[in-house]
Amino acid sequence: MSAAVPTDLEREHLRRIADHYEQAPATPTRAAVAYRAMLAHYYNLLIPEDASVLEIGCGAGELLCRLRARRKTGIDLSAKQIAAARARMPEGAFFVQAGEELQLEGRFDYIIVSDTLNLAADVQALLSALHRVSHPGTRLIANFHSSLWRPVFALARGLGLRQPAPTSNWLATSDVCNLGRLSDWEIITIQSRLLLPIPLMGIDRLVNRWLAPLLPGLCLTVFTMARPARPADRAGRPTVSIVIPARNEAGNIAAAVTRTPPMGGGTELIFVEGHSREDTWAEIQRVAAAHPDRQIKTLRQTGKGKGDAVRAGFAAATGDILMILDADLTMPPEELPKFYDVVASGRAEFANGCRLVYPMDEKAMQFLNLCANKTFGVIFSWLLGQPVKDTLCGTKVLSRAHYEQIAANRAYFGDFDPFGDFDLLFGAARLNLRIADIPIRYKERTYGTTNIQRWKHGWLLLRMVLFAAKKVKFV
Repeated sequence: MSAAVPTDLEREHLRRIADHYEQAPATPTRAAVAYRAMLAHYYNLLIPEDASVLEIGCGAGELLCRLRARRKTGIDLSAKQIAAARARMPEGAFFVQAGEELQLEGRFDYIIVSDTLNLAADVQALLSALHRVSHPGTRLIANFHSSLWRPVFALARGLGLRQPAPTSNWLATSDVCNLGRLSDWEIITIQSRLLLPIPLMGIDRLVNRWLAPLLPGLCLTVFTMARPARPADRAGRPTVSIVIPARNEAGNIAAAVTRTPPMGGGTELIFVEGHSREDTWAEIQRVAAAHPDRQIKTLRQTGKGKGDAVRAGFAAATGDILMILDADLTMPPEELPKFYDVVASGRAEFANGCRLVYPMDEKAMQFLNLCANKTFGVIFSWLLGQPVKDTLCGTKVLSRAHYEQIAANRAYFGDFDPFGDFDLLFGAARLNLRIADIPIRYKERTYGTTNIQRWKHGWLLLRMVLFAAKKVKFV
């Protein structure tokens, strides 16, 4: 992409912004310090400690110095503010630049544009320039003020309660999403924070944690998370490992092998048998011996639950892309190439099966189970900030590299999920992965009975949702 050259009007706008901050004090007010500390709390929840971070419009470094990231870089129009940032954080790297004319070496894992979009001379040019310092896994986080608060700020300035600010844009969330698309950034999540943006004897912490998620339209700050929309250049065809947890599924083992199509650069099948009461293990051994042409691994589960079986299978996997296929085959194995194509192409980083789009077999799902699945879908879409229509479909697909990151960060949520679905979904959201629903045609069982206990497991799932909400939404 060729760099856009700022017009004379845009250069004049940038000069006025720079002049304003050259004359502004390098020491922020107490209210500004408290506000930046509140923002830093949310940024630290989004950005891993081992990440490299670039902030556009870093000012004197008040936000950047509070982040726990490994490597920090900032740019700003004002030489005075950059000098203050260097004094505040000698270990950082700071440069006097406009984001629209960004010229830096290297790539960054996270790029922050905090309360800066409304000061940009050309938002589209600024966002487009950020691709020069991005890699396929880069995440762009922009926070900006909600339009609802514009009269409040005007009144505060009129009463002398707020410092003068340069003439600025006032972007709505829809404007930011549109300009992101025009600049080849795909919005992953949008969330509103900070209902009470000033310290008030601890009341602000209670309000911002517990009320703000329930009243997003009234919040001051909107956070958007985006990833590069351009597909990454991928060498070769990724290999695949398909983990098939199997408990009392002897009648489905042969079909799981014969009906699963080869994909990519090679397809590995990993059966994990889980304390069956019939001859599932013997059937797995027989089928594996009968198909020497297929890459088949066989494991016996030492722990309990599907989640434990999936983790054991993933630990033994060698493929670039990891898949889960339930051994009941109610999700037809023939549909797995859809999942592969989405993840291998980079159109999404986590593919989630969805049974609630196409018509399903009459006896495939009982009515109460259907209601529960729809309810969990609504709750999860709100919790994760991404549309997830069917959380409990057993088929989930992601890269091995992303799974290893989820496993390494599992302590944040804890080992609380015996099924494995929530563990992966919450882990993917924690990594800011793009989640995509893949509609499938859900079939009735042809062998055996379900291992799910509706009321017992439904109550457990609800408790897990409440626990995770405290880690994801009410923070």
